[in-house]
Amino acid sequence: MDIKTVNIKNPESLNMILGQSHFIKTVEDLYEAMVNTVPGAKFGLAFCEASEACLVRHTGTDEELTELAKENAFALSAGHSFIIFMKDMFPVNVLNSIKRVPEVCRIFCATANPVEVIIAQSQQGRGILGVIDGFASKGIETSDDIDKRKGLLRAIGYKQ
Repeated sequence: MDIKTVNIKNPESLNMILGQSHFIKTVEDLYEAMVNTVPGAKFGLAFCEASEACLVRHTGTDEELTELAKENAFALSAGHSFIIFMKDMFPVNVLNSIKRVPEVCRIFCATANPVEVIIAQSQQGRGILGVIDGFASKGIETSDDIDKRKGLLRAIGYKQ
């Protein structure tokens, strides 16, 4: 078995969600979860089918985001994984809806940070072992940092 990393291509630092599922209907169910949770959602998603034809299945409401999802999913080519890229919304807006999709097994990350996916490859195929989401911690927040964090959350409407 070989272990390697795959860098997620995300030139615009878009928010994305990387997860694992178990069934071909994932593509349609994730699409429905996205559009039923955020009216007018702009996203693209792709799903690595891990049996039968083993195709990268895809859909979305934005052609560029769908192309980005397809490219990254194919680079991963890891059993029953999915990736969603979104604009003008945050993962927190859709994460619970995605987790409630019956065939979704796990979420590896939901972020706009640079992501490296740790892949195991055997003769049979590929699987995701985990992710590196962003960068290592540089210190402990100070009282000024706490004030900035609280201010940001209130400025963007997530806290009052």
